[in-house]
Amino acid sequence: MSVSVRDAVLAACTFEVNARKPGNVTSEPGLNNRQYRDYRQSALEVSSALEHAGQEPLGNTILRAIESTQRVVGHNTNLGIVLLLAPLAAVPMDEKLSEGVHDVIAKAGVEDAKQVYRAIRLARAAGLGQVPEQDIAQEPTLPLQAVMRLAADRDMVARQYVNYFSDVLDFGVPILTRRFAEQDSLEAAIIAVHLEFMAQYPDSLIARKRGEAEAREAARLAREALAYREDPSKLARLDEWLRALGNQRNPGTSADLVTATLFAAFREGTIAVTAKW
Repeated sequence: MSVSVRDAVLAACTFEVNARKPGNVTSEPGLNNRQYRDYRQSALEVSSALEHAGQEPLGNTILRAIESTQRVVGHNTNLGIVLLLAPLAAVPMDEKLSEGVHDVIAKAGVEDAKQVYRAIRLARAAGLGQVPEQDIAQEPTLPLQAVMRLAADRDMVARQYVNYFSDVLDFGVPILTRRFAEQDSLEAAIIAVHLEFMAQYPDSLIARKRGEAEAREAARLAREALAYREDPSKLARLDEWLRALGNQRNPGTSADLVTATLFAAFREGTIAVTAKW
């Protein structure tokens, strides 16, 4: 049964934040439920904003989604999610994501890059720093994929615009699908793919906020949790380490990649939006 873009976006965002992933915002009692409510509200906003993606320039879709989120919650809850979901949501429903996303990215020109830069500035993303070429504080002069290529070695979201979402479609979706088949629990599969992303690709947000060494340590602890799946203390240790400094070690980029993976699985019918939680 086919699913609409809006339903796939809403389900992906909602299930991602509901899953009890280490170090992330969660619905668990006592772990900042105000933030959790903001993420749930943001899911509603972005699902509406991306419903008609593909009917307007990609940059416009991204900026409109961030503007809508900012009006409702007033801070950055979903910049990475919007940057990842907008190109996928813009692929015509009669095309496979792996094929159609090439055309979506190829069509995104300088004006799209300008709109995306405005969205990033509006969201006030943390830890961006300054770069000598095409800095976020300036107006870009290159097409969207070209400016993303300049950041792809240090940012996993930007990297998807360069490798046409290979990390999501060829790495994330197969793992999510396999783990769901093994465990018959979508939450367990989400936690597993989150750990796999952290282990394989040291989290970009942790690296920006705390440095490469701590991002690599997070990856090591994630690999340890995966290696000892039957030992819940390993996952608990990772969660405790990630939360030890408040929000500074939040593996937010990994969570954004999980959301994109869920969207792709729902949109292409690999996993149903009604899957067993």
